[in-house]
Amino acid sequence: MTPGLAFFYGGLVGRKNVLTIMTQSFVSMGITTIVWWAYGYSLCFSGGEGGIIGNLDKAFMAGVTLTTPSPYGTGNIPEYVFMAYQMMFAIITPALITGAFSNRVRFGAYLLFLVGWLTFVYFPFAHMVWGNGLLAKLGVLDFAGGIVVHNIAGMAALASVLYVGRRRVGDSMPHSIPLVALGTGLLWFGWYGFNAGSELKVDAVTGLAFLNTDIAASFAGPTWMLLAWVFEKKPKFLGLLTGAVAGLATITPCAGYVTPASAALIGTVAGGVCYLAVNVKNRLHWDDALDVWGVHGVGGALGVILLGVLASTAVNPAGADGLLRGNSGFFIRQTATVIVSSVYAFLFTFAMLWGINMITRVRTTEGEEEQGLDDSLHGESAYQSV
Repeated sequence: MTPGLAFFYGGLVGRKNVLTIMTQSFVSMGITTIVWWAYGYSLCFSGGEGGIIGNLDKAFMAGVTLTTPSPYGTGNIPEYVFMAYQMMFAIITPALITGAFSNRVRFGAYLLFLVGWLTFVYFPFAHMVWGNGLLAKLGVLDFAGGIVVHNIAGMAALASVLYVGRRRVGDSMPHSIPLVALGTGLLWFGWYGFNAGSELKVDAVTGLAFLNTDIAASFAGPTWMLLAWVFEKKPKFLGLLTGAVAGLATITPCAGYVTPASAALIGTVAGGVCYLAVNVKNRLHWDDALDVWGVHGVGGALGVILLGVLASTAVNPAGADGLLRGNSGFFIRQTATVIVSSVYAFLFTFAMLWGINMITRVRTTEGEEEQGLDDSLHGESAYQSV
């Protein structure tokens, strides 16, 4: 999914900033792996039962051997496999945020942002939801990352946009819709592992999550394209691709807890609501360059809330019944969690960027933006000049 996101974002920006945003995706793979192995995995999945964060008992994978079973799932997979699988979520989440502040953030500041955001935003929510922490004890459900990945990343993206401000220099974007299509295809394929793999074993729910993932994306993409056709007078390929990603983000928390018919409804609603969110963003003049808030933030929040409405123990006894099956309490918990996680992710991200700016300048200069960040920050170019 890392190269998928890199191509998706790389195609959406202008020619002078392709490598910068792709670097931000790939460097997350390296830095996050180091942090995850050193202390991130332990803070998420060691100790802290019913709490906000775990402990450091498994820092540097202390005490974990080749034969140590995973403490999560059925125990039929090694803990090394579980650790590596969960690391994938940690890698992709901060990388999602980069699309919001493309062309405007210096690389050193981004590296500080990456480590700080993982430590103080991602790790607590991963623990609370998936590590037997506070939200899990309260009965909150998130099959594969509507809260833990998309909602908090989208709200962090919005905070980043409001902190760094609008781009000073216009950019001809997207510069390559075929690259966006390649990235979408890689992401869509990777999302099967993202969602279906979250069952942590192979059974009927694994197949359900796989199917629901595809159904939601397949309904959301054409819905977005149809809306663009109606309001923008053209059935745009970029709208089809963006809508599919919105559907993938929205079904993520629901994938193993709802029926395929519900997945079709979720995808349709996602295409419409996320399209509307992007248009609201444009009217408010928020310079969320690649629509991270509108697609991932709104999509993730929408999915968590719709799970509170449509969840069914008939398809997964380990889940819950939603509002339509008479369980208003579950719906309230899901909705409240969206509100709390959104507020925390937004406020902490904004404050952290302010703090990072005290250490090193966050925002690029007008000259750097004019030159393009590929050349001014990295001394490289994606394309030879002619």
